[in-house]
Amino acid sequence: MIQRRVFIAGVVGSFGHRLVAEAQPAGKVWRVGFLGAESASTNHHFVEAFRAGMRERGYVEGQTFTIEQRWAEGRSERFHDLTGDLIRHQVNIIVTVSTPATLAAKSSTRTIPIVFIAVDPIGTGLISSLARPGGNVTGLSLALGDEFAGKWLELLAEAIPGLSRVAVLWNPTNPSNAGYLKTVEASAQTLGTKIAPQGVATPDRLESAFGAMASAHTQAVIVFIDPLTVRYRERIVGLAAKKRLPAMYGMREFADAGGLMAYGSSVSALCRRASVYVDKIFRGSNPGELPVEQATQFEFVINLKTAKTLGLKIPRSLLLRADETIQ
Repeated sequence: MIQRRVFIAGVVGSFGHRLVAEAQPAGKVWRVGFLGAESASTNHHFVEAFRAGMRERGYVEGQTFTIEQRWAEGRSERFHDLTGDLIRHQVNIIVTVSTPATLAAKSSTRTIPIVFIAVDPIGTGLISSLARPGGNVTGLSLALGDEFAGKWLELLAEAIPGLSRVAVLWNPTNPSNAGYLKTVEASAQTLGTKIAPQGVATPDRLESAFGAMASAHTQAVIVFIDPLTVRYRERIVGLAAKKRLPAMYGMREFADAGGLMAYGSSVSALCRRASVYVDKIFRGSNPGELPVEQATQFEFVINLKTAKTLGLKIPRSLLLRADETIQ
């Protein structure tokens, strides 16, 4: 029965791809601008996920589409210049990863369609309606509101009995982070935990921020998702280890780099899904009329090697709920 399902799926998939390919204008080579927050070396898997999605839609890179990549290297102030460069290269669409990238792209063009990935479009005022985003933007949000951010503290508290003081490493220049902080603070009130925010907007402030956490006898830290923190995730994970601070992160990439735990949307899955929007727009759909999708795939990853180094015994209840454990 399983083999039959695979066979049928393969036939339908091949037929569907052929239809898409035939629907594309003959000789047309679409130019996709991909605007990332970090660097190609650290986040190349996001582009690869998007490429895989485009292949599933029947596109062939170099023949029916090309990708112009631009990366901000964790510096959000670069997004306007990078967007301008993509516009000068006459891209047909801009795919943005992160809220700052999307805001910069939207302010730079009202005519080129924008497909955003992993943003909080309502909380940041990017759009007014998920059903009809309007203008030239649409895409995939992290989740509905900031509710999932409360899980970061809940999971930490379950891993560390008696947790009473937690630092939050966040970039106050990223509009998305204000909503996350409010959610974490609300969760802290429920759990009876004190939150100590550490605002960091530049990489040179990271070491002093972790020094302040250690001086304040912080028991753990939550690191928000941000172009800065994702770009410098290895440094952040290293500083947390140096200060012997158990840390919760919002993306699995931090756990892969040695962080203790991560819970959040699969950005790679969102990048792959973004190809559906790109395909629809290439076929004539108005981006402002394409409903925004919310993330439905979340990952909870625990790095047991890091837990052992910190002398933490992760409760079985958490291990059973983890999507993956890193030994």
